[in-house]
Amino acid sequence: MQPVDTAHSILVIEDDRVYRERLVRALAERGLEARGAANGEEGLTLARADSPELALVDLRMPGMGGLDVVRELHAIDPTTRIVMLTGFGSIATALDAVKLGAVHYLTKPASVDEILEAFERVTPEAGDMEPSYEPASLAKVEWEHINRVLAHCGGNISKAARVLKIHRRSLQRKLSKYPPAR
Repeated sequence: MQPVDTAHSILVIEDDRVYRERLVRALAERGLEARGAANGEEGLTLARADSPELALVDLRMPGMGGLDVVRELHAIDPTTRIVMLTGFGSIATALDAVKLGAVHYLTKPASVDEILEAFERVTPEAGDMEPSYEPASLAKVEWEHINRVLAHCGGNISKAARVLKIHRRSLQRKLSKYPPAR
């Protein structure tokens, strides 16, 4: 297993253009040869042409999902160390990602330091340590769910309140609070 500080290339597969470009720039400033891809298909094309030593993969993207991308990246090169990144974390998807070959699982927003640290985690195959995963708090999961529903409703609070089966004012109060840190 090659440590991150001696790795040379990283592939960032993230559909959010601004976040992807920020990560690629920050990783390049840390001395890595960083490339970005807007979706799974584009990322796999880049990986087939030149397999990266590290890969950061978003879970939810249009087209091919992140779990399928992890499976394909692992098939292309089993030595590629993969970290799954998502805005909506759950224990089930974290376990699925690790079973498919990811070394760790992070929720957005994750700093470059957190991402690089995640690549250093010990996988069950490499040692006795279980992959660490700190589940989000109930408040964080509720916040993420409310925001997913609100986005699905096009930002319409009244419609989102009906879908969530709560009073519109209750939803407004929940939305006025800052998201929980964990």
